[in-house]
Amino acid sequence: MANVATSPQDWKSQARLALPGSEKQPFQPAVSLGTAANAVSESAPLPLPAKSRARVTVSVLVRPREPFPPAEGGVRLSHAQFAKRYGADPASVKLVQAFAAAYGLTAQAPEPGRRTVLVSGSQGALAEAFGVAFEQHEQGGQPFRTRSGPIMLPASLAEHVTAVLGLDDRPQARPHFRVAKPRATNTSYSPAQVAQLYGLPVGAMATGQTIAILELGGGYRKADLTAYFKSLGLPVPSVTAVSVDGGKNTPGNANGADGEVMLDIEVCGAVAQGAKLVVYFAPNTDQGFIDAISSAVHDQTHKPGVLSISWGGPEASWTAQARTALDQACQAAAALGVTITVAAGDNGSIDSTSGTANQVDFPASSPHVLACGGTKLVASGAQITSQVVWNELAANEGATGGGVSNVFPLPSWQAAAGVPKPATAAGGRGVPDVSGDADPATGYDVRVDGQTTVIGGTSAVAPLWAALIAIANSQRKTALGFVNPTLYGSVNAFRDITSGSNGGFNAGPGWDACTGLGSPNVPALLPALSPTTARSPRQR
Repeated sequence: MANVATSPQDWKSQARLALPGSEKQPFQPAVSLGTAANAVSESAPLPLPAKSRARVTVSVLVRPREPFPPAEGGVRLSHAQFAKRYGADPASVKLVQAFAAAYGLTAQAPEPGRRTVLVSGSQGALAEAFGVAFEQHEQGGQPFRTRSGPIMLPASLAEHVTAVLGLDDRPQARPHFRVAKPRATNTSYSPAQVAQLYGLPVGAMATGQTIAILELGGGYRKADLTAYFKSLGLPVPSVTAVSVDGGKNTPGNANGADGEVMLDIEVCGAVAQGAKLVVYFAPNTDQGFIDAISSAVHDQTHKPGVLSISWGGPEASWTAQARTALDQACQAAAALGVTITVAAGDNGSIDSTSGTANQVDFPASSPHVLACGGTKLVASGAQITSQVVWNELAANEGATGGGVSNVFPLPSWQAAAGVPKPATAAGGRGVPDVSGDADPATGYDVRVDGQTTVIGGTSAVAPLWAALIAIANSQRKTALGFVNPTLYGSVNAFRDITSGSNGGFNAGPGWDACTGLGSPNVPALLPALSPTTARSPRQR
């Protein structure tokens, strides 16, 4: 290890290098609360909020012991095997700890298998250590800290650090659910009815399984869950809340993120009967999002086999370092045998309420997750009579996300799917992989904060598919892990959606950038995922 600093002065006298991919765009605030450097906004001096002088903890991701394998390579590993090969490089950890000490910061060693060194200290010390300037802003009544430009690291540390997350704690993602507007033509179903329309036998169980659910806000009330499952004639599932980075189960009101939390729990619990549900609550920041995934994937107490994620944001809204760190967390899940299902977004092919260019939602565009798009499902009795692409943009009720990634290349298991050409040379991964009922006009009956309501969005599809995977895991007696290669080789396991558009892309025979391979045909899906045909993660 050349040029290692041995004193605070050694660290502070080094040349600085920009951390690749760490550049942040300036925040365009509605209200400025001043800057950490001089407490002055563009309009007038303001005192620095007391909160900004409190200790802050950031996540410093160091390089692994061995380079991560190619996205398409590798086989399933135990937690011990993964930690030995891809855990934190001990030399890198020691270097970060020495660097932190030089700036009056504390550094906590990573947990086994993880590469996150938690570095804590005052905002002033963190700003000096990482070469950034902080500003305080407010949005929706919530104050948060921002930075712009790159993170600057001492030269001897630069090659040891892959990401620094949490210096900027502006909101990163949004929940992908839509509350139905009252219309005479609306219909709705319970989650169990949706699964049965797709062919799930009544009484199918996910005994012995644990489903992880990631939430970046909101909360649940046990009284609501008890009342909801009683109304369905189903037992109340075991639900456990886990705090990540200080996030907590904090129910508010039906207009906030509680709708997301309750939708996820109620869909998982009603479809995957017998499964335990563990909800990981984290702050809505890039740091919180990534730490929540890693916490669930490496959780050897609850040992989830599936992780459902109904939050995300346009690919371009993420820094490159955050995208890479989150994708590597999903890659770790694939290697460890954890399936991740992710909502594909609710704003059509542009994935935005402004703008005009097509783009996909992240983390749905990660090649290590099962991206879940949306349909409009119409049924008569126990039979599906119509299923088309979910697109209610004309009624301001959203449309399924879908398209082609600008940053992740085409995976080998999608090579024959007919994914359209990407807009950039680096891109190619097609989104979504699968779909399910998401239109709020044919949505799900749920209970949120004491009220019965109807909710749709691709947020409903991620937990639906997580529940189906949990049932398959229960039948197999072993976790499926990374399912994409198997699913792309099992076209009979889907109901092909051939009608509709999400704005920039049209549905058609086979895979399309609206509904992927299609919605589940459960009688064929579960045998396709049986031990005789399912492959281990990324096995070719």
